Amino acid sequence: MSRSNRLFLAAVAALSLLASACGGVNVKLVNSAQKKPNNVWVFFTVDRGKNDPVGGLAAEDFAIYEDGDLVSKFESKQTIQNPEVAAVMYTMLLVDMSGSITESGAADTLVDASKSFADRLGKSQKVGVFAFDGEEKLHSVVPFTEAQGQVQGGLEGLRKYKAKDPSTNLHGAVIEGLRELKRSLDKERKPLKFGTLVLFTDGTDRAARHTRDEMKREIAEEKYENYEMLAIGVGAEIEKAHLEDVGRDGTELASDQAKVKEAFDRTAARIEAHTKRFYLLSYCTPARKGDHEVKIVANAKNPNGSGALEWKFNADGFGPPPDCDPNAPPSFDMKNVTTADERKDAATPTVGVKASVKASGTVK
Repeated sequence: MSRSNRLFLAAVAALSLLASACGGVNVKLVNSAQKKPNNVWVFFTVDRGKNDPVGGLAAEDFAIYEDGDLVSKFESKQTIQNPEVAAVMYTMLLVDMSGSITESGAADTLVDASKSFADRLGKSQKVGVFAFDGEEKLHSVVPFTEAQGQVQGGLEGLRKYKAKDPSTNLHGAVIEGLRELKRSLDKERKPLKFGTLVLFTDGTDRAARHTRDEMKREIAEEKYENYEMLAIGVGAEIEKAHLEDVGRDGTELASDQAKVKEAFDRTAARIEAHTKRFYLLSYCTPARKGDHEVKIVANAKNPNGSGALEWKFNADGFGPPPDCDPNAPPSFDMKNVTTADERKDAATPTVGVKASVKASGTVK
């Protein structure tokens, strides 16, 4: 065979491997825990990329391997628990109520779009609505709540909102919005906390209370690395590049007020889809002592679309009685939460003392 033919075949083989890899899913560990008698819990996400979450997988769509051997589904009693038993999700809607909105008659359109947005997301998480204008502080419209009636009632009040300062403190609102979102989440007792900030604005910062760089530095703080940030803009004054400063996970642009509700609907759909990428897998390990390497393969029925994560745990002292209940709530330690840098580096262990993790796309 000629050298050129060998090179051609090698290139074809490489492309085939690449195509196979692209067909897989990404499985990323968020947290893990183990507890006597022999419970193991794993909280993770499954997606095909940043904006392509994979939802709807059932317990039988996952295969569990310990030390290279497949764990019997009958022995492990593996199940998918509702993520809400361990995690809480907040979405803050931060709306621009500066003079350009309130004096132009655009408030009604914004309220209608916001009500639909909150109603949709309020079924699965807590939604809070805060307004800003030219003042330094935010205005609480609806604190974080699961009560749909409170959200709807609070938003109705925005129809007659009159800004004391008609300017636009956009940079300051984002800074304070993130801080308020974190303060609210910190009060929750559940170990896993996820926040989303959604900004709506029709213009750029005019108040100049904070610079664009100050806002970007706040957004880049490590404490917000697991937050999602989205932005919705409307009108001719919006510059997409600046909107993306806030909407690092996605932006929506509406050319005019008539398109605002569509932009809100698309943003709500994106958040809904992202919440469905979370899975809480619980099982009863057959291990009774020592350190063990675990691999969980997601979408195990479809090898071309599968992915896996791996980590280690310690089983010293494990074993019934009492019998292991796979539906028992998890006992996650926040010290074991993986950071963004750790998820990027598959070889980096988690912060937890007895847990280490690496994630992969397609299974080799």
